[in-house]
Amino acid sequence: MEFLSQCRDQPARLGILPGSFNPPTRAHLALAEAALGELDEVVLVLPRTFPHKNYDGASFTQRADMLRALLHGRPRLAAAATVGGLFIEIAQECRAAYGPNVALAFVCGRDAAERMVGWNYGKPNAINRMLEVFQLLVACREGAYEPPRHLRQHIRAPPLPADVNAISASDVRRRIREGAPWQHLVPDVIVPLVREIYRPPAE
Repeated sequence: MEFLSQCRDQPARLGILPGSFNPPTRAHLALAEAALGELDEVVLVLPRTFPHKNYDGASFTQRADMLRALLHGRPRLAAAATVGGLFIEIAQECRAAYGPNVALAFVCGRDAAERMVGWNYGKPNAINRMLEVFQLLVACREGAYEPPRHLRQHIRAPPLPADVNAISASDVRRRIREGAPWQHLVPDVIVPLVREIYRPPAE
């Protein structure tokens, strides 16, 4: 794990918010801040490789730059890059970086939780064993997440402001391509970076 921005204190309860951050949105930030109600620190994790998508659009370096700018002055939020992209791989890297005693909880939206729980890991009951290593905090994202009954004790739902639960990075990129308003969907501090990185090619 390589830290892009780091908190000073050692957390007892760590939240992990993985994403492609293409670009970071107000929903990402709201989800991280909502999780701080239960956790000491939240680290936004940018994997160097993704299990279900490629690096299209912004480069790794550009996404890292946006995360650094976004988290400047936010003492309980950190950002890091990981080698692995699966939740269990990210958890292992966080454990190595933060120590063996930190309690881990992944923070995600409904869509990411459905992918994670339904992923074919090639081993029976793999998800059950993972949830012995970490918990899940799953926010509503255009609908509440209904976990399988046998996993419910490991999954909780942090409150997420209603005005951000439908925001997506893909919609930001679409609006930029189409010349539609998009600035209200990303945190103000990174608007200049987003404008520069995703500027439509000149005709």
